[in-house]
Amino acid sequence: MTMHQGRQARERHLADVLEAGNALRTDPGGFSDGKTRSLTPARYKAVVIGAGQAGLSVSYHLKRQGIEHVIIDSARRIGDSWRMRWDSLRLFTPAKFDGLDGMRFPGDGDHFPTKDEMADYLEAYAAHHRLPVLLGVRAERLHKIGSLFHVESSAGTYLAEQVVVAAASYQKPRLPKLAADLSSDVVQMHSHRYRHPGQVCAGPVLLVGAGNSGAEIAMDLAPTQEVWLAGRNVGHIPFDISSLMGRKFLIRLVIRGLFHRLLTVRTPMGRAFRRKMHGHGMPLIRTRPGQLQRAGVRRIGRVTGVENGEVIAEDGQRLAPRTVIWCTGYHPGFDWIDLPVLDAHGEPRHRFGQATTVDGLFFVGLHFQYAVSSTMVAGVGRDARRVADLVARSVRCQRV
Repeated sequence: MTMHQGRQARERHLADVLEAGNALRTDPGGFSDGKTRSLTPARYKAVVIGAGQAGLSVSYHLKRQGIEHVIIDSARRIGDSWRMRWDSLRLFTPAKFDGLDGMRFPGDGDHFPTKDEMADYLEAYAAHHRLPVLLGVRAERLHKIGSLFHVESSAGTYLAEQVVVAAASYQKPRLPKLAADLSSDVVQMHSHRYRHPGQVCAGPVLLVGAGNSGAEIAMDLAPTQEVWLAGRNVGHIPFDISSLMGRKFLIRLVIRGLFHRLLTVRTPMGRAFRRKMHGHGMPLIRTRPGQLQRAGVRRIGRVTGVENGEVIAEDGQRLAPRTVIWCTGYHPGFDWIDLPVLDAHGEPRHRFGQATTVDGLFFVGLHFQYAVSSTMVAGVGRDARRVADLVARSVRCQRV
């Protein structure tokens, strides 16, 4: 082996080494638009719903195990869920933690990728591994007849023995009831629609929800607007993740240690943290209270109501914003799943991503699916590998 060959071998991801030589039966030949498919239902061993980092990770491992499958996604391009977020957004983790199994994230490992760089990486990842993605296909109903799942979509019906729902558990924006009480003169939007400061009116801006999205959008608006940030204190990581010490050591300790290995459903500390997080945001990762204060962002308590056109906070302050941005989270958005798998909150009942009440149904990318890192690019790969293994095991059992 030459020195160059040796370096290439060392740079290969472990998953590539373990699966080398597998005879793969899936060969997508590129991406396509599902709307061009025949009206005759197509049948697969597995259908993956969602072509974000979770769905692509599952597909990578299914393909390596020779499981015939297809991924469907309503987007026009892979990565659009990232491209459609606000312009200044960067990942919380440096590039060295942002690669999926089988392909490193390009560039400087200490660089914090932009949302567009992440989107382009996902698109390149799917192309590099020739993953079987069908774009422009929206899943509209998932049900089961006998042993087969029926995925009814905007492009027709897909039949599958196994289904992996790789859509995060925050699909539909959540708005409080008091949003309807605001004057029609007030511009309102949910954080998922915010892109840049040019969208807001001249005058004060109120952000409701003081988690990571609210804090980062507040910092984006602060140079040009008067900004109020309403909501409870969610806590924060007590160091600057972009500092030399943060990039080289501390972020690894938090992301790979605390969030990935300690705060999991297997540890008492993790289970307690999961209960605390339910319905609430993560601690602030990039933005710290001192930064908000220095930027001129005014913190107020939780919003409790609207009266005579003014917003009332729990500390008694009365505000008259020109723009309100609701950073109030999302509903799970799984109401299209017509199966007895959702709990009273609309969340899937599962164990490590495997549905506990419906055989053959799996989930990836859920909030705290296994650990805090489950919804992060740095942590989704572990859940995807586990689910792909479960799907492959189930398929092989059905062959016997």
